[in-house]
Amino acid sequence: MSESEQTTASAQNRKPKRRRRKPRRRQCGWDLRQFQVPAVAGKWRFHDFDLPLPLMRAIHALGFEYCTPIQAEALRQTLLGGDIVGKAQTGTGKTAAFLMSALAYFLEEPAPEGQKPGAPRALIIAPTRELALQIEKDAKALARFTDLEVASVVGGMEYQTQRESLAGKIDLLVATPGRLLDFHQKRDIDLSEVEVLVLDEADRMLSMGFIPDVKRIIRYTPKKEQRQTFLFSATFTDDILNLASQWTENPAHVEIEVTVENQADIDQRVFLVSDEDKQRLLVKLLEQESFERVMVFGNRRDLVRKLDSALRKAGINVAMLSGDVPQAQRIQTLEAFREGSVQVLVATDVAGRGIHIEDVSHVINYTLPEDPEDYVHRIGRTGRAGAKGVSISFVGEEDAFSLPEIERYIGDKLPCEHPPEGLL
Repeated sequence: MSESEQTTASAQNRKPKRRRRKPRRRQCGWDLRQFQVPAVAGKWRFHDFDLPLPLMRAIHALGFEYCTPIQAEALRQTLLGGDIVGKAQTGTGKTAAFLMSALAYFLEEPAPEGQKPGAPRALIIAPTRELALQIEKDAKALARFTDLEVASVVGGMEYQTQRESLAGKIDLLVATPGRLLDFHQKRDIDLSEVEVLVLDEADRMLSMGFIPDVKRIIRYTPKKEQRQTFLFSATFTDDILNLASQWTENPAHVEIEVTVENQADIDQRVFLVSDEDKQRLLVKLLEQESFERVMVFGNRRDLVRKLDSALRKAGINVAMLSGDVPQAQRIQTLEAFREGSVQVLVATDVAGRGIHIEDVSHVINYTLPEDPEDYVHRIGRTGRAGAKGVSISFVGEEDAFSLPEIERYIGDKLPCEHPPEGLL
């Protein structure tokens, strides 16, 4: 059986929700011929999926050409209307995959007459405010040439302002669990018309204790036979797979392994340095002109505060991101870093997953993470979308125990060396 026949047979076992339509060739003076991407063996192009023209126009504007592995595998299933359970790390393109699928559906199947205010057609649940706001930003970028409405509700932000954004039609809503329940209980949000449900970073929602809230939310949506459900997780534990079986119907399983092989454009280095010399080494490195946009990771909030203070005293343009920074300030800090008005972002692992920032030139692990998987998530902040990146890990006495575990996890030996002369 050919690949196309397998895909067709697979679709027949899933919910027949979508009717694929040919997109118009032109839209407001923009022509698909302006978006030329040559076919390459072994790669999927977005052209290969017959996506609606307004969506293709946005994809072109964002500079996307070829699908990442998770995008290709996911779109092959979800555009046919099927549920999906996907294993993929941050930085693999999974956000664009589920957003493109939902937006394509809504462009092909307009909302029924009488769509209620505050009743989203797609609901995306994310574990953190930063991730939810990033998904909202990505969704608006992909929907820029459509009349589809995107909104978010997250904790730590002014309730009334968010409430006003829900007064009209909503096509796609991104939310954190607690704040979503607040809005639902006050009847500002109606989940009875959800057609597409996305659960992003389900493993983090599990570890953060959000699953009881998520279960309540899902009970307010249509039954799984009447909606399309996407569940994404960085790991497939028994608990995650059990939840997936409860919330999805006959899903396709897609796995993109969490491995640094997916980060082939990252030059990974390890500097052997005493704990007392780390701060001096960091300052010297950051004074180099080639360090354009840098993320520095530390394991503890108090360490991040200490580094932020030390770098400021050294005259380095730095900002701090950790769990004890007020939410409004965290959002401003991320935007300043994205825009380039902040050169160095010192962060705990709250920023290691789910935050997409273009053009990060370097990631510095001031301390190695306790969880080997977090090493992959940290370095995945650089070397994205085909750009070259560099990760530098400082390994001192306290880090020596973590290094072998990381090497076992990634299945490779990291090159250890002493810092170049003049840096200490």
